[in-house]
This record gives sequence, C-alpha cells and structure tokens, in this order.
Amino acid sequence: MTQAANNLVQQHTKQGITTVTLSQPDKRNSLSMVMLDALSEVFTAMENDADTRVVVLAAAGRVFCAGHDLREMRSQFDCQEFQLALFQRCSKVMQQIVNLPKPVIARVAGVATAAGCQLVASCDLAVAEEGARFATPGVNIGLFCSTPMVALSRNVSRKHAMEMLLTGEMIDAARAESIGLVNRVVAAEHLDETVYQMAATIAGKSGHALKVGKTAFYRQLEMPLADAYDYTAEVMAGNVASVDAQEGICAFLEKRDPEWQDK
Repeated sequence: MTQAANNLVQQHTKQGITTVTLSQPDKRNSLSMVMLDALSEVFTAMENDADTRVVVLAAAGRVFCAGHDLREMRSQFDCQEFQLALFQRCSKVMQQIVNLPKPVIARVAGVATAAGCQLVASCDLAVAEEGARFATPGVNIGLFCSTPMVALSRNVSRKHAMEMLLTGEMIDAARAESIGLVNRVVAAEHLDETVYQMAATIAGKSGHALKVGKTAFYRQLEMPLADAYDYTAEVMAGNVASVDAQEGICAFLEKRDPEWQDK
C-alpha cells in the first residue's frame, strides 16, 4: 500500500481475516477523491492476496462514513468533470467490493449516511451496533442520492428504499435490520465479538467455494428465473469438479474434517 493510502486506510490481517479501517475520523471518514483512491488501491491489492479469506470493513471514530466530502464538492462547483469523476470513482469502489472474490463484512459503529450508507449496502454482510444510524439524506440538500440508490435498492424492498431516499430521514439500527440493510444488530460491547466470530466461521470454508459462490450469487440476481437456474446448474457442475468440493464431499462421508487447498 502507498503511504498516501496508508494514511487514510489502515489494514491488518490475522488468521485469514483482513480488517480494512477508514482512518480519517476528523473528516467523518468521508469518501473524498483521495479516500476513494486509497480504498480502490486496497481492494485491488486484495484480489489475489492468498492471506486474506474474509474482509472486515470498519471505521475509526464515532462516524462510520458520512458520504462524500461536501466541502471538496463545493470547491469544484465549476468543474463538472470533477463531479462526474468523483461519482464514477465511487461507483468503481462499490463494484470492487461486490466483485472482490472474498466476502466483505461491514462493521458499523456510528452513523452511515449517503455514500456511507451505500458502502454498507455494497458489502456482502453487515453487523451494526445498537446505536448505529443510517440515512440517504441527499434530498434534504437538493442532491438526490442517486448512486447510493443503486446499492440500497439491491438490498431492501422498493418501498423501503424509496422511503429512505424521498424523506432523507435517519433510521436506527433496528429498523435497518428489519428492512434488510444489515444482518445483525448487537450491543456495542459485543460488536467485535459478533463480527469476528462471523468472519472466522466464513474463513474456515474453502476459499475456492467462497469465490465461486459469491460470484454466482451476484450474477444470477440480474437474470430471469430460468436463466438463473441454467447458469447456477453449470456453476455447480463445475464446482463439483474442483479439488475442494471433492475433498469436502469425501470428508463428510468419511466423517472427518476437510483439508482445503482453495482450488
């Protein structure tokens, strides 16, 4: 990781779990252009990192992520090219998370608003503390959360997504769980325990199976039903031919623990 990225995003790997921490709490971990570049660099490097099996996305301070840096945006009001590049860069990072061949768990403490809420929605799983809050409040300042809408609308129902987008109101963690934006809500003192137990459980699976499964999950979502079944049947047939699937099946039948080779 470059020095610039290291100043904004901290990274630590232990037992197959890499924690990526947004580390600019004084700016509410906003997704400025440099922060987005730092995240993109981290996720690019992680694609082929054999030491990483699961990613935990966390943030320092009391705000998980406040979205884009409005001061930066204001300084570039006269440059439409900058605004377009900013949203395109953000969209790239969100897609990197979805396309990363390793599961990503959001560890949400504090507030996640606008593109910060988009960041949570883009992760495969999310665990929030009871005091966490979420919003897509762009409509309140005349800037509809159109790019956050993409991830949000792929996580919750249309009416729940539209309510958040049209009202701009903050919702609490319990509400976020009830509409499917996060998987679990726990007391603050249990947040790390819950997140890392979940990550450890996933890290104990075949890395090859996780990659195959995550890729297939997102691809089939966009397909008509019959096409999705045709596609996933081919995926499973190919998966059966893998070293890990054959080892896993044999281990199950022989009542022993599998020895994954991640291939």
